[in-house]
This record gives sequence, C-alpha cells and structure tokens, in this order.
Amino acid sequence: MDVVTTRWSARDGWSTPLPGWDGPSTLVLVLGDADLLDDDAPCGPALREVVRAHPSSVVVGCSTAGQVLGADLADGTLTVAVVRFHRSRLVLETAAVSAGASGAVGLDLGRRLHRAGPDLAWVLVLADGTEVNGSALAAGLADGAGPGVLVSGGLAGDGDRFTRTWVLVDGRPTGSRACAVGVYGTDLQVGSGSRGGWSVMGPERRVTRSRGTELFELDGRPALDLYRDYLGERARGLPGTALLFPLQVRTPAQPDRELVRTVLGTDDAARSLTFAGDVPEGSVAQLMRTTTEDLLDAAGGAAAAASLPAGGTALALAVSCVGRRLLLGRRTEDELDAVLDELGGGAPLVGFYSYGELSPAGTSGCDLHNQTMTVTVVREGP
Repeated sequence: MDVVTTRWSARDGWSTPLPGWDGPSTLVLVLGDADLLDDDAPCGPALREVVRAHPSSVVVGCSTAGQVLGADLADGTLTVAVVRFHRSRLVLETAAVSAGASGAVGLDLGRRLHRAGPDLAWVLVLADGTEVNGSALAAGLADGAGPGVLVSGGLAGDGDRFTRTWVLVDGRPTGSRACAVGVYGTDLQVGSGSRGGWSVMGPERRVTRSRGTELFELDGRPALDLYRDYLGERARGLPGTALLFPLQVRTPAQPDRELVRTVLGTDDAARSLTFAGDVPEGSVAQLMRTTTEDLLDAAGGAAAAASLPAGGTALALAVSCVGRRLLLGRRTEDELDAVLDELGGGAPLVGFYSYGELSPAGTSGCDLHNQTMTVTVVREGP
C-alpha cells in the first residue's frame, strides 16, 4: 500500500505533485468547499485535474467544514489523498439519498457491497450533510454490509452555513447523494476510535414526542422552548449556538449506549428542533457541555483507540464535528496535534470537519456521532 497526501491552493498550487497511480486498486479521496457546486469555483480546475488524472481509479469526496492535512486545517483549498492498494480490491456504489429514505438507501448500499465479495473488510461512506438522516443511513449500512465489517466516514459539510453540501459522483460535485467504497482483502487491517469529551448537565428528560430526526417535546414541553431557556441570550444565534449544547440520547432499545445529537435546524411554528440523527420517542435525553481540554483529550483518545501495531504504510482518516471547530476556535489545530501525537507519525493524516461522524461505537458496524472526533486507520498487512 502506498499513500500520497497533497493540497492545492490558489496561491501555491499543489503542495506535492499527484503521483500518477491511476488504476482500479487506487482510491482517491478529495475534500473541498461547498462552492465547488458552482462552475466558477476557484478550486474547480484542480478538481478537474484530479479527475482527469484518475480515469480508472475510485475517486470519491465531499464538501467540508474544514479540510485536514496533517496538523493543518484549511478552507478554500482542495485536499487529496491517493492510496494505491497492492492486495486489496475496491468497489464503489452510489445512490440518491433523502432524509426519509436514508435507512433503505444505506441498507441497499451495504447489501450491494456485501454481495460483491465475502472478504469485505472496510466501507468508507460519504453522504450529503443536509438531506440525510445520518443515524438511519449508518444503521442500514451496517446491517447491509454484514457482521464484522467496519463502516466509517462522515456527512458532508458547508462551513457553519448549513446550506448546501455535495459528494463526488462521476467526478462531479452532486447534492442529495451517498457513496460507499468497499475495500476487500484478507490482508487489510482497519482500526477505529471515537471520543467526544462531553459531560452531561441538568436533569434527564424523556422524549415524549418526536418523529425521526425532529424533536417536538421533552417531558411534555416544547423542545425549542426548553433549548431557548437554557441558551438565554445565545438563543438568538440558533441553530448555530445549539452546537455549544448538544444532546445526549439513550434509546429504549440500547439504554447502555450513549449517543450525541447536534441541532441542525429549528421550526418556530412547530416549536421543534431537527437533529442530524434520530431522537426516538421514549429515549432519555440530557444536555451536555465541555471544556477545551476535555475536547483535546478526547481527540487523543480516539486516535489511541484506532492505532494499529507497528507495521507498514497506513492512512489515518480523521472526521470531526463542525461544532468542535466552532468551540475550539484557534485551538482547533491542537485537536489535530493530539491525534498525531497518539498516532506517533505512523500514518499520514487527512480528514475533514463534518455535519455528522460515521464510525462504530464498538469494533464493527456503524453509528452516527455528533460533536465527536472519529479516527480510522487502514493499511495492508505484511
């Protein structure tokens, strides 16, 4: 397995030349800004160059809320990882996606990849960040791919605007789509870790009325009213300021599994909140808060959980939440340093800040996380 990571900027061009490794066993990951949906986007020529250079490779990518390359975080650039596998096989599947159909789409994508071979080891998934139910997509993918398959990736971002996102389909940025890359081979080694660093505050409340990702009532009280009471003057900045106070959710089906949910939108007429994933009726919910140091410690913990034993060339993929970036501000790159410190320089690091992180809560499968640093490390064994 060989890896090259590079970044294009209008000022400097490519930080490292594209390696010229086109072929069916080459994975090309492209991360950029939402403005690539526009024909005159500054990074458009660089994206088209990447696509032209890899006509027979698997080229995937998405828009972001910040692009990660090593310890550097950037906007307005194009970040690319080119991975040439020697003993692994790649299969790409794509589908249109919507919030209501996310579970069925995930299940179909997972089943297609499962049917393509019994040695499926890892699925990299990227999906639209505004037109999707992330928890349903994750559950469907995990069920379709089958037991023992690690599924990870993230939902595309649009900075802090929450307006439009894309994934690459046939080399073009496209909205309302999901793509899943299956990586097959008995030599493939994959590790994953996810940590939030949040602590609960205030009373536990029962979800008394919800529908999918829309939360109407907590303990019989309108959810939007409750959030506004807690945020005080910060409520004027909703939905963005809700990133500072996500919700911990424990579902009736899995009371021991704690998931973090972040507000994506509000509805004044319904007095409701819309989250990136499901908030089922009957769940127990509690507001959360954090500190900078807790976030940094959690980032290091995610990397430590994902680390593989010393060996050959690997790639590390970090997908973190736009909410963490907003909270950390100028210290966001400290989060990346914490990841790199734990990885010990054993793998080039790329990734992005997202609208939802897709990673197992255990050793396989997939869950939607919010406000979480997730790390996946992949390599071919000796």
